[in-house]
Amino acid sequence: MSTSNSDQDAAESGESLDAHELVEGQGPPAASSGSASSSGMFGSSSGVRRALGTTIGEFNGKTCARGETVIQFDQVDKAFGSNVIYKGMDLDIRLGETLTIIGGSGEGKSVCLKLMIGLLHANAGRVLYYGEDVGEMDAERLREIRMRVSMVFQGGALFDSMTIAHNVGYALREHTDMGDEEIERRAAESLTLVGLGPDTHAGIMDQLPAALSVGMRKRVALARSIALRPEVILYDEPTTGLDPSNCNRIARMIRKLQRELGVTSIVVTHDMTTAWYVADRVAMLYDKRFPWVDETEAFRAIEDPRVRDFIEGRTS
Repeated sequence: MSTSNSDQDAAESGESLDAHELVEGQGPPAASSGSASSSGMFGSSSGVRRALGTTIGEFNGKTCARGETVIQFDQVDKAFGSNVIYKGMDLDIRLGETLTIIGGSGEGKSVCLKLMIGLLHANAGRVLYYGEDVGEMDAERLREIRMRVSMVFQGGALFDSMTIAHNVGYALREHTDMGDEEIERRAAESLTLVGLGPDTHAGIMDQLPAALSVGMRKRVALARSIALRPEVILYDEPTTGLDPSNCNRIARMIRKLQRELGVTSIVVTHDMTTAWYVADRVAMLYDKRFPWVDETEAFRAIEDPRVRDFIEGRTS
């Protein structure tokens, strides 16, 4: 089966949304944070989690129950030279939820994700994971964090010269003592979870990223991000550059991964249709802070004209 063009990507059934499920002004069928289970197909008892010694809700002797704060921004300042991104910014992320971060282009939404895993550091304030300051962590502790908090970069960031199987299994080779056969099986499982399993896409494991459509590469990047069975997944503009059909597919994938892996998801997006569908809560970045953070339906009811203008796409 050829997997080298976008026509096939759009024609696949699998995880595409029904039209009535994902349309402008309509939210998800039901919030999944309360029902997501870490004991499902790829839950905290999975072989990968056992190999890594990780468990959702436990880190370095500390515990966090579903619905409690797992990541916290405490009075964070961040600037690049004279360009101030955050000033006194506060934000809490709860274990098991999907939090969608919205806001204008260039305001620093993606910076928030990079602060969470120590790719950037705050100029003042603290970014806490299980109460530990990420900015104070040494290289070894940051490595542990990045195995538990996985980031899906906007462009996918796949290795062009590696096969799909090697791309998806890369972190397993680097961070576990799993053998080649087990890594390949785990890579196939991860691809299956995003609708690209070798049973339905013959030969995909041996293909290079260039042979796949943009939408399929995005899903391979998702598969790579979940290969280590992370506790938290960070999505940086996951639907950018995709047609509506593939935007729908990615939105459903995010919900599915939360439900089946029991993960916490933080989704940076400017696509309000996707934002409404995937979110349990929505946070809007405005004037270097998050002045509006609320459950999805409550957020939709906010009357402040600055919020209404953004979510309705109004211009002054």
